[in-house]
Amino acid sequence: MSDEQFLKHQSLPFAECHHTVNSGRHYKPHMHKTYSVGAIDDGEVLYQVGKQTARLQPGSLALINPEILHSCNPCQSCERSYYMLYLDVDWCLQVQQSLWQVQSFRGVNQILLEDSSLYEQYITTMKSLMDNGGELLKKEQMLVELNSSIFLRCCEPGAIINEPSSHVESLKLQLSRNLEKDLAMGELAAELQVNPYTLLRHFKTATGITPHAYRLNCRIELARKLLREGKDLAQIALECGFFDQSHFHRHFKAMTTVTPREYQVNFIQ
Repeated sequence: MSDEQFLKHQSLPFAECHHTVNSGRHYKPHMHKTYSVGAIDDGEVLYQVGKQTARLQPGSLALINPEILHSCNPCQSCERSYYMLYLDVDWCLQVQQSLWQVQSFRGVNQILLEDSSLYEQYITTMKSLMDNGGELLKKEQMLVELNSSIFLRCCEPGAIINEPSSHVESLKLQLSRNLEKDLAMGELAAELQVNPYTLLRHFKTATGITPHAYRLNCRIELARKLLREGKDLAQIALECGFFDQSHFHRHFKAMTTVTPREYQVNFIQ
């Protein structure tokens, strides 16, 4: 039995996700205004983009430029399961402008990318995006990292951007505030009036970690303070921006090797 799932996060409106399981349906040639990336996680399909044809199997990515006729249908009568990611061209341009000095979106120069590590990265990213849990900042960073890798492999580059960013310290300050909120890079970069993905790249270069990892460390530091003050664990999880106590417990133990309760009992008189 076929199962279809579509998802578009309100705070990540530039990305639409689609997952189909055990489908034998056939598509007529069609096109999208978005840039699209797809992958088979079970089965095999005959994949056609313009005048090019390829067989798509697990381990490879299908790359489709905007407004290009394409179809992707199961071989013979076999069913297949697959993911599709549709990305707004303006968002893709922002990502490319964090890499190169370009004024318009540069399409990919191949329809099939055979790279097992990028395939696994894509599957992991799609599962994260389609999971209702998880932080927006992490999901967005995964999207940026995935597509930056694809663009660097499959697009004609422009001039490399090497100038240092003067906004890293300002971003650190933003990331350390209002920890109960779930933020996206666009919101963080708007106040600084910079490309969010150039800022993300410069932040990681300067600090060695992503903005999401930095914010998570800030959350753990605040949690340690509140635990020492004897606050309730459920309230601490809420104040520090964790979805629930299990989410709080998992991240706290990963960074401290002890549970929040084990940490807190050391300070109870």
